[in-house]
Parts: sequence; C-alpha cells; structure tokens
Amino acid sequence: MAKPPKSELPSHLPLGEKSEGRFYRKHILSVKQFTRSDVEYIFTIAEEMRTMVERVGTFDLLKGKVLANLFYEPSTRTASSFTAAMERLGGSVIPINEVRYSSVSKGESLPDTVRTLECYSDVIVLRHNETGAAATAAKYLRKPLINAGDGAGEHPTQALLDLFTIKEEIGTIDGLTITMLGDLKYGRTVHSLSRLLQMFNVKVRYVSPELLRVPEHLREELLAGNLPFSEHANLDEVLAESDVLYVTRVQKERFTDMAEYESVKDAYVITPETLTKAKEQMVLMHPLPRVGEISMDVDADPRAAYFRQMEYGMYVRMALLAMVLGKA
Repeated sequence: MAKPPKSELPSHLPLGEKSEGRFYRKHILSVKQFTRSDVEYIFTIAEEMRTMVERVGTFDLLKGKVLANLFYEPSTRTASSFTAAMERLGGSVIPINEVRYSSVSKGESLPDTVRTLECYSDVIVLRHNETGAAATAAKYLRKPLINAGDGAGEHPTQALLDLFTIKEEIGTIDGLTITMLGDLKYGRTVHSLSRLLQMFNVKVRYVSPELLRVPEHLREELLAGNLPFSEHANLDEVLAESDVLYVTRVQKERFTDMAEYESVKDAYVITPETLTKAKEQMVLMHPLPRVGEISMDVDADPRAAYFRQMEYGMYVRMALLAMVLGKA
C-alpha cells in the first residue's frame, strides 16, 4: 500500500479531534479533557466490559493490538490492571516496570523512549514521577498515550475508576456528600477526582492535617468551578454526613523533609470503631496501597469497597483502551 502524503498523516493528536469515535486515537492525559457526557459514555462501555468478562472472561476485541506499559515509578495495581485489561481484550503487552534496567539508566530521554516504544505498540501507558511528563511525552507521539499518573499532578484513569466505583456501589453520584481524607496536597488521585466531581451535584469535605491541605491552585480551580467544599482537620466533624469516605495514604516519597512526614503519617487511622459513627450505607474507598491508615480489621465490613474498586478499575481501563483504539 502506498504511504499517504505527509499532510494526511495524523499529527500528535491534539485533544478534541474526532475520528472513528469520540476517543479514537486521542491521548488520555487529564480529566479536564472530559465532559459529563464523556464520563457517562465511558461508564456505559465499562459496564459492557464487565458483562463480557463475567460471561466469557476474555474476548478478541483488541486481538493483534499491543500495549506498551512504561512505568518510571513502582506500581502494582495500575500496571497489572492495564495488563489484565489488555489481555482480557485479546491484546498483548510489553511490560517495562523497572526503567532502571532499561536504556533510561543510560540517560535516554523520555521523548526518545516513548518514540521507540511507539514503533512496537499501538498504545502507550505511562507512569512518571514528574508532574506534566505525560503531556510532554504525548507531544512526540502519533499513537495514543494514557497517563497512568505523573508525579503529584494527575491520575485520570484512577479518577474515572473511583467515580465508576461510587456509581456502581451507590447507584448514583448526584446528591452525595464525598469526604476525602489524608494526603490532599500530594495526592494526585484526590486532585483528579475533585476535578471530575465538578461535573456533578455533590458536596465535598476535605479532611487533612494543615501540612497536607488541598494545594492553593486546586482550591482556586474548585472555587471557580463552583464545587461546594469545606476543609476540616477532624474527621468526626463530617463523618456522619458522608456517603463516601475516600482515604489516601501519606506519600512518603513526596516529602523532602522526613521530620514533616513523621509528624503526619499517622494523622488518621480508620478502625471498626471509626465506622460506628458512619452511615450504614456509606462506601469506604482507598486507591491503595495502604500503609496503616485503614485497619485490616475493617476489611470484612461490607462498606469497605477498596478491593471491589480495583476490579472496577479493570473494566474502566478496558473501556478506555477499546475507545482509543477505535473498537468501542
């Protein structure tokens, strides 16, 4: 087949362009690129994926397609979730979970690394320790890139799976009071989820030590977006009204001063006694891993949804992979 003229080749896929479907060949970089109708569409596809997995386990929707999993930071859940999602869809995966053993250790730049992987794959999933790295990498690519977390910036697929979990567990999103607890300063999952919640009729309660409050830039963004929220230091002030309690760990790797980390690492611990003050139908969530902020004694409580949350995440990532590859 003759190669198309250069003018007909795709560019670096600016967000907003449409092709074979509303997400075909688009990068997934930030929740800011989504509208509420986009989110509802993704959830519809995710529900279809869940049904298909429950019925047949795996299927050939993405047979012949290759995913490159490029992780500059350690990951268990996100990396394995994308791997499972691609393999459930019949595709294959190039796993690069330890970049210190790759050419990056020789000084290779991020643009060169992703352009190399683009030669072998149809979609790249990138986890990086620097805020904005996904957007930078995307500028050099013709094929779609999915941001799997960039420093303290965003984690859009986590935010989507978190919101999908709320919908699946409660049946709705509108009208809820959602409390986020713990590391609100560095927690990229909190930042992305907060941005998505601006699309819905919800109230948000932020609970954290003073040192880990919501960063000012996000606070201003939420105020501009008219998201009703309040900030607290004491969970007891808001627990009884909460429909969702979203707990995050204090991220040691984000601190440069270990004395500061030690002063806040055990600020909140959720125990069975804590939950006696919560609604009987409340949903307890956590992006995981946990390092002590939720007691394992809570795991048997039916309100503890964090492992179900991980399963929901696979369906959401299946949906996204199918959509960016034009198969949804």
